[in-house]
Amino acid sequence: MANNRPLSWTTRLNWLLDFAVFAGAVLASLTGIYFLFFVSGGYQGGRNPAYGISLLFDRTTWGNLHTWGGVLMIAAVLFHLTIHLDWIGMMSRKMVSTMRGASRLSRGAKINVLVDVVIAISFVLVALSGIYFLFAGVGGYQNGHNPGWDPMFLLSRSTWDLIHTWAGTALVVAAVIHLAIHWRWVTKVTAKMLGLPLGKPQPQSVRS
Repeated sequence: MANNRPLSWTTRLNWLLDFAVFAGAVLASLTGIYFLFFVSGGYQGGRNPAYGISLLFDRTTWGNLHTWGGVLMIAAVLFHLTIHLDWIGMMSRKMVSTMRGASRLSRGAKINVLVDVVIAISFVLVALSGIYFLFAGVGGYQNGHNPGWDPMFLLSRSTWDLIHTWAGTALVVAAVIHLAIHWRWVTKVTAKMLGLPLGKPQPQSVRS
């Protein structure tokens, strides 16, 4: 039967890459929500209520989880793109042909491409702003004691922070839609990868 066919090496690689992207994205998203509500580590003295607050982990651990989750996601996405260059080129040519009226894409294909474009743009913005914060350090004050003062690289720190926050939000929303579109493939391949049964077992006929 078709459902019993073994997965190809390409399908297994795609699943592993998708899982790595998913794991990195979940880790980066959850830790990003932490930083969204606990904006600053603060300073001691009563002026900043965020000072000294620890939720499961200290702020440094949250920062490390956010950083390495983002690194995992970026690395997996870049690898994912390199093995799908042919598909990206084919879909780009189809989109150009569609805009010129030479060919047509189905409604589902157009939605899929649109979601992928949103994911690509938001991912680039999240990655670039994340790299900025990786090298610029955390926020601070310019008095020689904190290397995280605003270096003003192209944009201000607050602008980079807004880009990182809203691009990350757009990326999460688009990724959820992307997952919903490909849910059948995800569940089918995941079941095969984990050796789980597919669907309900068919009743066997009883001979008299």
